Amino acid sequence: MPKPTKGPRLGGGPAHERLLLANLAAALFTHKSIQTTETKAKRLRPLAERLITFAKRGDLHARRRVLSVIGDKEVVHILFTEIAPLVADRAGGYTRITKIGNRKGDNAPMAVIELVLEPVNPKPKSAKKAAPAAAPAEAAPAEETPAEDAAEAPTPEVEEESTDAAADAGAESPEEGAAAEAAAEDAIVDAPAEDDAK
Repeated sequence: MPKPTKGPRLGGGPAHERLLLANLAAALFTHKSIQTTETKAKRLRPLAERLITFAKRGDLHARRRVLSVIGDKEVVHILFTEIAPLVADRAGGYTRITKIGNRKGDNAPMAVIELVLEPVNPKPKSAKKAAPAAAPAEAAPAEETPAEDAAEAPTPEVEEESTDAAADAGAESPEEGAAAEAAAEDAIVDAPAEDDAK
C-alpha cells in the first residue's frame, strides 16, 4: 500500500485527489503538454511515469491496470499505441516540468509538464575511458600500412614537420636531431655489410 502524503490533499479528500490526478494524466497523454500549478505538476509526475511504464510493458494486464486509473479507453489507446513506442528506449524520466512564473489572478506558481518524446542519445564515454580505447585503434592502422609506406618515399615536408614538432616539444635541438638522423642512417648502411660478411 502506498504511503499517504502528508499535508492537505489536492482539492479536498483522497478520492477527489485521485480523480484530479487521473484527469491531469489523461490531459497530459492527450495533449502531450499541459499547464498547471507546480504542486499539481509535481504530484502528477510519479503517476504519469508509472502509467507510461505500464504502457511500455504493453500486455493486457498492464492495459487493465491503466484503465482502472484513467478510465477513458481512447486515452489509454493513445498511451499504448502512440506514446509507449516513442519512449521504448528511454529508461525513465518520461516527463519534464518547466516553471513559467506566477499566475496573474492568485499569484500561484505555474509550471508546464510535458512528455519527453525525443529519441535517446547515448552519453559519450568520459575522456579517461575513451583515451585508452582510442590508442589501440590508432596503433592498428599504423601496423597495417608499412607495406604502403615502403612503396612510397616520404616527402621532405613530412620530415620537416616531424623535426619541427620535436623541436617544439623541447626534445632536442634541430642540430641534435640532424646528427641523430645521420647516425641512424649510418647504422642502417653498416648493418647489411656486417650481415654479408657473416
